[in-house]
Amino acid sequence: MSEPSPPGGVRLASPQGRWVLLTAVLGSGMAMLDSTVVNVALPRIGLDLNADLGVLQWTVTAYMLTLASLILLGGALGDRYGRRRVFVIGVVWFAAASLLCGLAPHAGVLIAARALQGIGGALLTPGSLALIQAVFHPDDRARAVGAWSGLGGVAAAIGPFIGGWLVDGPGWRWVFFLNVPLAAICVPVALRHVPETRERGAPGRGFDVAGAALGALALAGVTYALIAAPGRGAAPGVIVPAVAGLLLGVVFIRVERRRADPMLPPEIFTIRQFSAVNAVTVCVYAAFGGFFFLSVLQLQVVAGYSALQAGTALLPTTVLMLLLSARSGELGERIGPRIPLTVGPVLCAVGMLLMVRVGADASYPTEVLPALVVLGIGMVTLVAPLTSTVLASVDVDRAGLASGINNAAARAAGLIAVAALPLLAGMGPEAYRSADQFAATFRRAMPLCAGVLLAGALIAWLTVRGEAPRGAAPDAAEPGHPECAYHCGVSAPPLDPGEPRPPAGGPGLPGPDGVGEPDSGGTGEPGSGAADGPRNPS
Repeated sequence: MSEPSPPGGVRLASPQGRWVLLTAVLGSGMAMLDSTVVNVALPRIGLDLNADLGVLQWTVTAYMLTLASLILLGGALGDRYGRRRVFVIGVVWFAAASLLCGLAPHAGVLIAARALQGIGGALLTPGSLALIQAVFHPDDRARAVGAWSGLGGVAAAIGPFIGGWLVDGPGWRWVFFLNVPLAAICVPVALRHVPETRERGAPGRGFDVAGAALGALALAGVTYALIAAPGRGAAPGVIVPAVAGLLLGVVFIRVERRRADPMLPPEIFTIRQFSAVNAVTVCVYAAFGGFFFLSVLQLQVVAGYSALQAGTALLPTTVLMLLLSARSGELGERIGPRIPLTVGPVLCAVGMLLMVRVGADASYPTEVLPALVVLGIGMVTLVAPLTSTVLASVDVDRAGLASGINNAAARAAGLIAVAALPLLAGMGPEAYRSADQFAATFRRAMPLCAGVLLAGALIAWLTVRGEAPRGAAPDAAEPGHPECAYHCGVSAPPLDPGEPRPPAGGPGLPGPDGVGEPDSGGTGEPGSGAADGPRNPS
């Protein structure tokens, strides 16, 4: 039985407030740790299960597929049936699927379990921030979000250490087993100390189950074709899923246009600023997804790094995000989003091109570190302004929906990138087993990622407005738009801060899970005001 919520909301300084914060941090931390450590484990998973590159791709994309497709629906379920209830179900589901991942006897079971894990993530991720927004007193929400963000950043920072240590020590399966004890702590605390909340009037809204299913099937068809193509060419088993995925995508758009309460309202894309920033988001997070998937493999397969060394090698990007994201958000407020959203992708592109120098026995200080520092500075420059611009482009009542759409777009972009980049770079199914072969294809892949980033920079320069008035967005339907000077990670972008803003200087959630798990004023999905904050392209 949970403690009742006091009138006006729970105060952060109270014992119950600290328990609520712990619950939210543990829940989001599970997804964050999972996203930051799975990429590190991929080479060892491949060797242990005798799997080809396609299996490694599916190990990442199966999770991203269900998460990206269902995250909006997950937030809506929390609105209607209770945010704590759906959050707890998500935590239990995520932990059970993690256990199945760790016990997987072969690749097929691991991929299926990863897809199930994504479903749990779609219930859990929007709920963690929604609990804070819905439970805490309005005067304490900003500080609670700031604390949640900072502690989540710590989880992202220690993830590579823990993941690398587990992979090199007891084995890659413990990367997944780690989620079970975290859930065992989180669930009882949530049931005992977190009051239940739900959106008023939510029972009157329907669920766009058809839209979610069509979106998932469309992404699945295209993803399957892209991953299967290197080994099977233009075989019917590749062409048919590709065409089916594209046709289902068309059907999805038609259904969303005709439905009274769509998961993805088409009219929101008539807001020019919103559409422009989402186009930039797709480019940026596609490049991030491809980069973080391949760079960890490059460091282990080609440069000879251990799992621990490869995981910690990427730490500079996380540290820079933690230290400088708030200042970047403040700069974006002063000069407008156009310049940061143009310069940031260009810097990231330069960092990825510098990674081409990383080869056999690469020196970390002279070859790896400079590339990651430039990449991290670019990420710092663009992620916080990207988040705040998305939220400021719509009216307050739609901020949660806008945040959720942007988050789903980021995850879908990373999903497609992980599926398509090996094909475009000419990586065969066995490429990661040969250092020379993988190095050659990696050198072709990095310019592709850089090109996508430069396309995002060009879109930003040509389409994003140079100035964004504080708290207002000319394209939006109503005045009084939220602003956000922080972000929640890199692998899925924005979080609606609700009413108050986190204090200046509060860290955002970094990530190389791809970049966030990630990763809101209510639940982060339709009809609420919270969204999942990205985590990493994992």
